[in-house]
Amino acid sequence: MQFRTQTPVFKSNSSIEYDSKIVSLGSCFAVNIAEQLAYFKFQSSVNPFGILFHPLAILGIIQRALKQNYFTEADLFFHNELWHCFEVHSEMSHPDKKLLLQNLNEKLTETQQQISEASHLILTYGTSWVYRHKASQNVVANCHKVPQSEFEKELLSTAQIQDAIQETLELLEEVNPTLNIILTISPVRHLKDGFVENQVSKAHLVAAVYSLVNSTLANATYFPSYEIQMDELRDYRFYAEDLLHPNATAIAYIWERFFTAWISEKALSIMQEVQQIQKGLQHRPFHPDSESHQHFLKQLHHKIALLQKQHPSIQF
Repeated sequence: MQFRTQTPVFKSNSSIEYDSKIVSLGSCFAVNIAEQLAYFKFQSSVNPFGILFHPLAILGIIQRALKQNYFTEADLFFHNELWHCFEVHSEMSHPDKKLLLQNLNEKLTETQQQISEASHLILTYGTSWVYRHKASQNVVANCHKVPQSEFEKELLSTAQIQDAIQETLELLEEVNPTLNIILTISPVRHLKDGFVENQVSKAHLVAAVYSLVNSTLANATYFPSYEIQMDELRDYRFYAEDLLHPNATAIAYIWERFFTAWISEKALSIMQEVQQIQKGLQHRPFHPDSESHQHFLKQLHHKIALLQKQHPSIQF
């Protein structure tokens, strides 16, 4: 008797190896996947400008990075004792305007280099809802707790999303024609928008991405994070206490499906070695000065040295 369905995922022909370089951009679920990649010591980076929720925000920051369109003081504003930029997350905000500007532009240079050298790019879209700043008429990436009266809320149409992602992919192809792009939709529920509104938002993203990956985009592939959470993990026991975010069990499950599709079989044995070392490093002994623990540490450091000799990019 079958009690549930399973979302099919297919093995990629462009698998991730330990010499691959992965960049992950987008919603908070992009961070979840990136944390797993970092734990297993793949060469990866994530959200240099903080979490970006919608397609226009992701397009905007990729445009700036790849065209090296540096931020200026005109792109900053002061609010609640901090300097902010509407194009990036609040974690970038800073009390010193000059330091914020310097940090933003250094991140642009780093991001341009990372994308140019990347073998894989994971783009995770979270919502179709956006906020337009009334004074500038620009769609923002983050409102930075500026009063809501200063914004108009809009729902991006499927066509607008499709155009934004298409432009994003074309920009990426210009600077890195061999880049493997993995598109995915965040399973995080945005219920502050409303229950029906969240479903409409996700539907617009799904429709736009589906249309793109089934057209002429040879280097773009869809990974069904959203569908796995909604179908296979639909029970609330797979959500955090806020009932909005996938919990650790769900993240681990989706990660398993991800590496089934994207991690090469050759890399699996190295992942096992890395995991053994990680567990060893996390071990907290009752008697740290004991002879047995010192022997354990010596063996652990020997394992690390051997692994790093074979794979210099791996650092603990």
